[in-house]
Amino acid sequence: MLLTLTTTHRPATDLGYLLAKHPDRIHSFELPVGAAHVFYPEADEQHCTAALLVDVDPLRLTGEGRGRGRGRTPESFSLGQYVNDRPYAASSLLSSALAKVFRSALRGESRDRPELAAAPIPLQLRVPVLRCRGGANLAARVFAPLGWAVTAAPIPLDETHPQWGESRYVDLTLTGTLRLADALNHLYVLLPVLDDAKHYWVAPDEIDKLLRAGAGWLADHPERAVIVRRYLAHRRALAGEAMARLAAQQLADEPPVDSVAEVEREQAPRQPSLALRRREAVLAALTASGATRVLDLGCGPGALLSALIGDRRYTEIVGTDVSHQALTLAARRLRLDRLPERQRDRVRLWQSALTYRDDRLRGYDAGVLMEVIEHVDPPRLPALEDAVFGHARPATVVVTTPNAEHNVRYEGLGAGQFRHPDHRFEWTRVEFADWVDRVAAAYGYVAEIRGVGDDDSEVGPPTQLAVFRTVGTGTTVGTGTREVAR
Repeated sequence: MLLTLTTTHRPATDLGYLLAKHPDRIHSFELPVGAAHVFYPEADEQHCTAALLVDVDPLRLTGEGRGRGRGRTPESFSLGQYVNDRPYAASSLLSSALAKVFRSALRGESRDRPELAAAPIPLQLRVPVLRCRGGANLAARVFAPLGWAVTAAPIPLDETHPQWGESRYVDLTLTGTLRLADALNHLYVLLPVLDDAKHYWVAPDEIDKLLRAGAGWLADHPERAVIVRRYLAHRRALAGEAMARLAAQQLADEPPVDSVAEVEREQAPRQPSLALRRREAVLAALTASGATRVLDLGCGPGALLSALIGDRRYTEIVGTDVSHQALTLAARRLRLDRLPERQRDRVRLWQSALTYRDDRLRGYDAGVLMEVIEHVDPPRLPALEDAVFGHARPATVVVTTPNAEHNVRYEGLGAGQFRHPDHRFEWTRVEFADWVDRVAAAYGYVAEIRGVGDDDSEVGPPTQLAVFRTVGTGTTVGTGTREVAR
C-alpha cells in the first residue's frame, strides 16, 4: 500500500525536515505485519514528494487480531486470513504505519523548522488504492469539511470489462493548504473510517487516540457520528462515550446558546467554528514562540488545555482559574485521574485570581489570555496587567478578545449588546491596539496584532489576537519599545 505527500512550498525540500526523513536516503521501519519504507521520488526546490510504502507480509498478517474478540473484519470466511486485500489496499494498517513512521510530524514537531511546522503549506496527498466502504461520496464528505479539495476516482473491477462496474476501491487525491500535522492526523483517523474494518482489537484507549488525533476538528465535523462509530469499530459503548466527550468539548468551547456563537454555526454550519479557529491561532502562536512551559490563564473548563496536553512539546502545562468549579470541569475533561503518571505530572491546575500577584506563575515561557480580559471589570484591568505582564512576566503572552466592530455582522445582536452576557466590555480595533501599545510600553514587551476568522473589509475579523514578546536584555521597562503590526 502506498501514500505520497507532495509540496510546492519553497524550498520544497523542507518537507524532509518536517517529516524528519532526509530526501537523499531510504528509511525503513519494522512493523508488526511487515515493513515500512520512506523514500523521495522527487526532491528539488520547486517540488518534493515523500512516499510511504507499507510492505505487508501475508504470513505475519495472519496472526494479527486472531482471538482478539469483537470487531468488524471482512475476512470472516475460512481462508480470509490468507486471501485478502490487506497487502495492497490502504487501510488501518497504513494508519498504524503513519503513527510509527511520522510520529513527530503527527505531533507538529520539527527541531529544525518549528515555524514551518506551525504554518499551513501547499500539500497534495495521494492514496492510489484505498478501500472505501461508502464510495467516493463518503470520501468527499469526510475530507472536504477539513479544507481539502477531494478527488476520489472509483477504480473499476476490470478496466477491460467496464460493464462489470466499480470496485470497492478509490484512487484518492487531497489538495489543500494545511499544516502537515493536521493533514497527517486527518489521514490517521479517516483512513480506517473509510476502510471500516480495523485490523486490530479496539480497546477503550482507542477513544483517547481518536480525540487526540481529532483535536481541533472532530468535534465540529458534520460527519462526526459516522467517523466515531466507524473508527471505534461500531462498538456502541465506546462510540457513546466518545460522542459524549465531544459534546462536552463543544459546550465548554462555545458561549451560551443565545449568544453569537450559535448564530455563527447556523450561518456557516460546515465551516470551522470561531472557537476552533481561535484556538488554532493561539496554538500556532505558541508553537512559533518555541515555548515548552505554558500558562493558560483563566483556563475555564480546559478547552485549550486539552489541546496542549496532546502536544508533547509542552513539558509543563499550568491552567489557572478563579473558579474552583471550572478547574474541576477541566480536570474531568482532561481525565487526569486516568492519565499515565508521566503525562499527569506535566499538568497542574491552580486556583488563582489574575488581578493578584501569584509567585507560582513566574518564570514560564508563555502565558495565554484567551477570551479572558473582556470578563474583567475595566477598573481592575491595571491589576491584571501588573500581575501578568509585570509580576509573572512570561517571555511570550498571547491575548485574544472580541472585535466589537464585527458585532454588526451578527443578526439579532442589538446595539450596545455584547457577545456573551458575562463580558464587561468589548473593544474596537483601535481601542485594542491602544491597549496593546500601552501595555507593551509599560512592561517592556514588543507586540504584534493579528486577526482571527474571516477578515471583513469594513469591520475587520471577529476576533483580535496580540502576541507580546519580552524585549531583549538591556531594554528599559517603560521606554515604549514595541513593534505593533495592525
